[in-house]
Amino acid sequence: MTGLYLIEGLPCSGKSTTARYVADCLAKAGQRAVYVDEGSGNHPADYELHAYVGRGALASLPERLGERVREQGGAQGDGWLVALSRFSGRELDLLLPYKIYDGLPWEQEMPLMLDKWESFVQKAEKGVGYVFNSVLLQNPMCETMMRFGQPQEQSFAFVSGILRRAAPLKPAVLYLKNDSIAQSVRSAAPERPGWLEGVIAYHENGAYGRSIRAQGFEGYVACLKERQRRELAILAQLPVKSLVLENPQQDWAGAYERIAGFVAASCGGER
Repeated sequence: MTGLYLIEGLPCSGKSTTARYVADCLAKAGQRAVYVDEGSGNHPADYELHAYVGRGALASLPERLGERVREQGGAQGDGWLVALSRFSGRELDLLLPYKIYDGLPWEQEMPLMLDKWESFVQKAEKGVGYVFNSVLLQNPMCETMMRFGQPQEQSFAFVSGILRRAAPLKPAVLYLKNDSIAQSVRSAAPERPGWLEGVIAYHENGAYGRSIRAQGFEGYVACLKERQRRELAILAQLPVKSLVLENPQQDWAGAYERIAGFVAASCGGER
């Protein structure tokens, strides 16, 4: 029985809605479902809004802030993991350089992320269907490809490492392919004030965006097109049960029918 459903695709492709639908399908089939949306801030398999402060970095912080990090953070390796939501103002500014996404160098970030996956799988409840979006491909690609400019082969190696750790849950992947990227982004942007400006800046300033001289909306869309191409190529090489939905945004009724069948076929047997 599949214990982990991973919903992937580009921004504005419908991942969150699809993940909720998968959780509903599991519930209707009598399986307990745990749905965790991206951006929750406390993801069981991902580090959102968390910082990792090594011992050396801790020594450079003001004494009171260092004490708070030790008190509220979890010790791991030679440092502390801490939720940034517990800090504000000047203290938050001082911790942002150690944010796991966006701050840490890849050599520090990668083992933290893989350890997080291993910890989640060890603690996962038997018989539960976990439904996550964006954590197998989107977030790893935003780091390996967009932020660090790594080639597809390195992204594949990292995603493969995640999947090996998730293997005991017999994961299944649903990918929402979108051939109308610009239109989807434009349609969703008014519902997310300030979001588009932020993601454009992120992609312009990342290593991949700089490598293709991405500028403005067109540059952002160019980054997304290449990211989707790479994600689908990586997914095709992974030893995982998957379903790629072609442009489900054009026919959600038909897409949901296929998703329901995919989930039903994954529910049988014991994990």
